Order: sequence, then C-alpha cells, then structure tokens
Amino acid sequence: MVSSISVGRVGVWISHPLVSTDLAAELERLGYGTIWLGSSPGGDLEVVEKLLSATERIVVATGIVNVWKDDAHVIAAAHHRLRERFPGRFLLGIGIGHREATVAYRAPLTVLSEYLDVLDAEGVPVAERIVAALGPKALRLAAERSAGAHPYLVTPAHTRGARAELGPDALLAPEQKVVLDADRDRARERARRVVAGTYLPLVNYRASLKRLGFTDEDLAGAGSDRLMDELVAQPDVATAAARVNGHLDSGADHVAVQVLADSDGDRRAGFQVLADALALPSPR
Repeated sequence: MVSSISVGRVGVWISHPLVSTDLAAELERLGYGTIWLGSSPGGDLEVVEKLLSATERIVVATGIVNVWKDDAHVIAAAHHRLRERFPGRFLLGIGIGHREATVAYRAPLTVLSEYLDVLDAEGVPVAERIVAALGPKALRLAAERSAGAHPYLVTPAHTRGARAELGPDALLAPEQKVVLDADRDRARERARRVVAGTYLPLVNYRASLKRLGFTDEDLAGAGSDRLMDELVAQPDVATAAARVNGHLDSGADHVAVQVLADSDGDRRAGFQVLADALALPSPR
C-alpha cells in the first residue's frame, strides 16, 4: 500500500515529552519532513494536535501508539479529528510494545491484527497508518494492512531485507540513532547508555539483532564496539549522513533520525548540522 501521507526523505524521531512547539517549528524550518513521536504518545493525541497547530507543513507521526496502552476506538476517533483539521499531515504509527512491560502479553501478530481490524471498522484509512515491524512476519503484516513499516534499532542491512519483504510499494521508514561528539570513546559511551541501558534487555530487539548477524558476545554486557558502531552513527556528522544515505540506498523511502544528546541545545545543534550535511530542502 502506498502511503497517502508525504513524509519526505528525512525526519526526526524524538521522545514526545522532549518536543516543544518551538522545536517543531525549527525542525520544519530546517527541512525535515516528519516528526516521529516516541515513548508511546496516546490517548486523545493532544500532543500531536499541538505540534500540527504550531507548524504549517511538517507531518507528525506516532512512533508508536502502543496497542496494549490505548484503545483502538479512542485512537481512531483522535485520528479522524486530526485528519479533519490537518489533512495529509498525520500518520498513525502503531506497535506491539514489549512483553517485559505488559503482564497480559500474548501473540503479538494476533493482537496487532485485532487492533487493525478495529481501525478498519472505524474507517481509519490503510494508507494513513504504519506498523512498527522488525521480523519477516510483522513486515508482511505491515505491508498487507498498512502503508508500510517503521522499524526501530536497525541497520541498513535490515532495511535491505525489509524492502524485500515489503515489496516495492510499501512505505519503509526506519529509525536511525546518531551521536555527534568528536571524542570516539565518549560517543560510544553515549550510545551504550541508550542501547544497552534500554534495548539490549528486551527479547524482541535481541532476536532482531541476532537475525542481523550479531552474536551473543556482541549482545553481552554493555554491548560490543561493533554493535554500537553499527546501530548508532557516530562520532561525526559525515558518518551520520552516510548512514542515513545508506538506509536510503538500501530501499528506505524515509529515515527518522534520533539525535542522542544530553540537552535540548545539543539536540538542536545536531538537527542543524545534519540538515546541512543532508542538504534537506528548506524554506530557510
């Protein structure tokens, strides 16, 4: 399914509590096509509405709504409200979340399918929704029941395989982490704090990384240097831009860049230099 939402070539992935209306306007000015809101924005999607109201063109996507956390009927109603006010500017991303955080966790593809059934019944267009997907079965479900897939914590090699699973027409929008710090050791340490501290303990990400060829040794402890270097583009903007282009060359339609930084100022500086390095189209 071809998405009816024009997400652009490069966007920004960011935890939704970190996004202000001022930052959204700045990202639009820099030429980013989409803001992907992480950390499970949900409910009535008021945060999406505020960002869309503060901007003129940029798309806002959920990356993702957790299907365990938010009722599909409620999310469908929010989608219709946003679609009416901001046509062509909201992409609904949904995902299954993690078994470690959900007591009632059961067969993920079944739960996703049931959620999509409700969205169908509530009239949410297939072309205006996207599914977080990593493995082959989830990718095929994403291609069949949505505009495409939004893989997280992946490499260009995963993007190449995902394109083969999705077919030529589905939207493929992987997330890519970036650390900009001239000190290689410090950059890797920043990467480890996020990758090892948050994601390596989770079963679904470990399984995905093993499918990509990473070994038990790579995943042990705080993760190998190889793992950090392949999952997080660092230490400089040239490496980050090359990684983004690596995803695009491997079949991605769009790359959602997550700048890992300790302050809002450092994140904004990262978005600025990346926009310049990637020659993003901008009304600046």
